[in-house]
Amino acid sequence: MKYALLQLTAIVASVHLAVVNAQVSPERTMRAEHIALVGGTIINPADGKITRNATVFINEGRITQIATNTVMKFSGRTIDCFGKFILPGYIDTHVHFFQSADLFTRPDGTDLNAVRPYKDEVAWIKSHLDDVFARYIRCGITSVVDVGGPMWNFEVRKKANATAKAPRVAVAGPLISSVSREKLDLGDPPIVKIDTPDQARDFVRKLAEQKPDLVKIWYIVDKDHPVESFRPIVRATIEESHAHKTRVAVHATELETARAAVEEGADVLVHSVIDKPVDQAFVKLLKDRHVILCPTLVVFERYGRTFSHQLNLTPEEQKWGNPEVIATLDVTKIPQDKLPQRIKDALADPKAALDRIHKTYEVALPNLKKLEDAGVTIAAGTDAGNIGTIHGPALFREFQLMKEAGLTPMQILQCATANAAKLFGGETGAHIGKVENGYFADLVVLNSNPVDDIAHASDIDTVIKNGVAYPVDSILW
Repeated sequence: MKYALLQLTAIVASVHLAVVNAQVSPERTMRAEHIALVGGTIINPADGKITRNATVFINEGRITQIATNTVMKFSGRTIDCFGKFILPGYIDTHVHFFQSADLFTRPDGTDLNAVRPYKDEVAWIKSHLDDVFARYIRCGITSVVDVGGPMWNFEVRKKANATAKAPRVAVAGPLISSVSREKLDLGDPPIVKIDTPDQARDFVRKLAEQKPDLVKIWYIVDKDHPVESFRPIVRATIEESHAHKTRVAVHATELETARAAVEEGADVLVHSVIDKPVDQAFVKLLKDRHVILCPTLVVFERYGRTFSHQLNLTPEEQKWGNPEVIATLDVTKIPQDKLPQRIKDALADPKAALDRIHKTYEVALPNLKKLEDAGVTIAAGTDAGNIGTIHGPALFREFQLMKEAGLTPMQILQCATANAAKLFGGETGAHIGKVENGYFADLVVLNSNPVDDIAHASDIDTVIKNGVAYPVDSILW
């Protein structure tokens, strides 16, 4: 016992020297190390298991061993995790890298080309990808799924995979849509209008050459585009995608649209149903088909709040969001003669904007709770990149809204780890989302217990991505 205690003392003492060495040797943070996270409490949301006084051993980017109440000789670097909490890295399963989250990023929704030309916006986005990657890591988000963008999305995946301080990235290509969005088309459109099943099949074959992680359908329904009119294209897209062994994610915010998408074979629904309460038949359909649903609650408030000058950014977003992006979101700084009518209307009646948001949540939050209680797989995601939905820290606002829906902290954490890994998919998805031997060493170390309060999920001490440890204060500065 005395010998064990002496060894433990030596390990803990070495932590401080190791931290100093890491700070003065930046090269050490750029390659996977042989690391032991000593004495922390492991929280595995996949099964709700909590393991206290544990040591996680990491080598070559993988978790190699988990020991409890054991002290052993170790030649690598140790990190003191006594009093801290070790979780799988968070996963945001709904982002868009072709959007910055600033006021100019969706001219199809509110056209501000007169203030900032869209081509300049896209150029800025492409030049700031490393910054976006780092902000995800700062938030403990070690994997993301981009569910639709231009063909250059595939270059984003390639760049992320070659960048140490970046999340793992799964991508879809351009969205197959029932409507066109010409204002987003600079020669490589993120949204492509498809008019026939044969066009859909041809487009999926084109996408398949890029080996997408998902194919995305933008199932937009309005008076000119009823549910049934686009359904044959949905069917053809899903059949052709499945023939190429690629899953299909569908944007469908109405109950009947979502039902039709799942009946045609959709694997993932990437938004909440917001028009009416889900019925038992729909819940059973999702369960029987093993469909994953990503609720993206936060995005439903951000357009209306931004346009009506009532944006409620969280402290995490204010601290860790890109300041250039955030600075654009004050619509009162736009000259009156250049304000689109949509923003003028929102500013004229800010209460109406909030009422619409509240009405959406009155449906979306109970729907989420009903699906969670029924055992439908829910994966956390934000739709980050849309106006006001900040890349990285928006996930913590999503957690708040999931809590308002009635989910427990452990359920929310499961949505952001093990469940989200299922949506990420592939061999990578099979090795993220858990603290387990053989899994990638993508971890977040917290100072306080998120099971007590989900707000603690952002109280981050260290982020580990692929076996590389980043003290949080070193990531953005």
